[in-house]
Amino acid sequence: MEALDLARWQFGITTVYHFILVPLTIGLSPLVAIMHTAWVRTGNERWHRLTKFFGKVLLINFALGVATGIVQEFQFGMNWSEYSRFVGDIFGAPLAIEALAAFFLESTFLGLWIFGEGKLPKWLHSACIWAVAVGTTLSAYWILAANSWMQHPVGAVFNPETGRAELDGVGGFLEVITNNTLVAAFTHTLTASWLVAGTFVAGICGWWIVRSVRAEREHEARQVWRTGAYVGLVTMLVAGVGVGITGDFQGKLMYEQQPMKMSAAEGHVEGGEAVPFSLLAIGDLSGDPENVRHLIKIPGVTSFLGTGSFTGEDSYLPGVNDLQEEYTLRYADQFGTDVDYIPNLAVTYWSFRLMIGLAAFSAALAVAGLWLLRRGRVTDATWFSRLCLVALPMPFLASSFGWIFTEMGRQPWVVHPNPANPVDQVYMLTQDGVSTVVPAGTVLTSMVVFTLLYAALGVVWFLLIKRYVREGVEPLAEDRTDEPDEVTGSEALEPTLSFAY
Repeated sequence: MEALDLARWQFGITTVYHFILVPLTIGLSPLVAIMHTAWVRTGNERWHRLTKFFGKVLLINFALGVATGIVQEFQFGMNWSEYSRFVGDIFGAPLAIEALAAFFLESTFLGLWIFGEGKLPKWLHSACIWAVAVGTTLSAYWILAANSWMQHPVGAVFNPETGRAELDGVGGFLEVITNNTLVAAFTHTLTASWLVAGTFVAGICGWWIVRSVRAEREHEARQVWRTGAYVGLVTMLVAGVGVGITGDFQGKLMYEQQPMKMSAAEGHVEGGEAVPFSLLAIGDLSGDPENVRHLIKIPGVTSFLGTGSFTGEDSYLPGVNDLQEEYTLRYADQFGTDVDYIPNLAVTYWSFRLMIGLAAFSAALAVAGLWLLRRGRVTDATWFSRLCLVALPMPFLASSFGWIFTEMGRQPWVVHPNPANPVDQVYMLTQDGVSTVVPAGTVLTSMVVFTLLYAALGVVWFLLIKRYVREGVEPLAEDRTDEPDEVTGSEALEPTLSFAY
């Protein structure tokens, strides 16, 4: 494999590893803040127990997220130095702001929150976790500002003397941070993160409800875990609606800005009206588009996703073959006529469907949870606890496939041309962005090392999360026993925490 292929594999592997953790941090931090605020305002110990329980998970996830995210920015200067040279004036600005402002905001106030309980006034201690929640959201915004510029470059000019893309002054920076692609991506990512966190909270609390009832600790199930489950379930409902609305907006915007990506997502070969949405396709999706056969089609849905019309002239969508011819003619003088502008159809087609389909598990958990826990009820149904465990990883995977679709669907561009300014030269093929001085062997070695390291960190993350989730919460006063411990003879008021903040 050449250095280009290896550099792409390395960036893809490290990004997916890192992004597994990101949605949970973004979504869980405001939920922990809500729980903490409820404890401060009500004084009810169940909220304190939930805050400390999910606070542990947040800390573990945050720490591993930092560890896996450090490598990301180094790759821009090493494997992708030509890309960094071309767009560093623009791309580097939001990344620097994210590191200096948002990330340090998160880290500083997270430290104050961890060590400030009992030392800071309650209202100030609560404000610290809200600052963390704001910081995680701002981090997402600035990172997506950089990525959205790659998807739809604005606020930039090409400097022929330096051969670089540069910010078009203060106005250009304002265009970058108000990019309509950014608005669409940020709202969709934020609501998807809430869905991840809501499913996580509801799934764990639902599993504990069944476990507590079966262990004859119904008071704990009703007072603590049912309360936490409803926080997650309500979050899932709000997030589910948000994901649908923002996803629809983003899809229509992408058909304006990156029609090739969206047509590839359907394996749509030739342009036409009333384009259906297929649930299944067979054939060589990674090869000739003409060999793709669509099965189980829903009439007009793809046209609606792209144009807002199911039928008629307004529902027309171009196919990947039409767009290949268009791009070949447009960029023939600059790149020649042998560039394949069609992304990998197998990856774009299936990642788009997995992104949508896996989210159905969250919907199933929301429906089951709201029904079984209605009117103060708790349940000992084994099938519900199994559904909770099955649903837990699904929104994580859905978010990851969504990210894969976003990035792979843009290929072969690392900076996609802005269709409103097709001749401004602020665009770049991926093959032109890779470093010219880093040999393939070096990239391969670092890729193997980081893949193994990230795999080890992934195992550590899973074992830590599993351990502290299984430990549960400190018992409420009503559930404590005053009977002497069989070993020490002392009263067992509450277990010793192996990890606390």
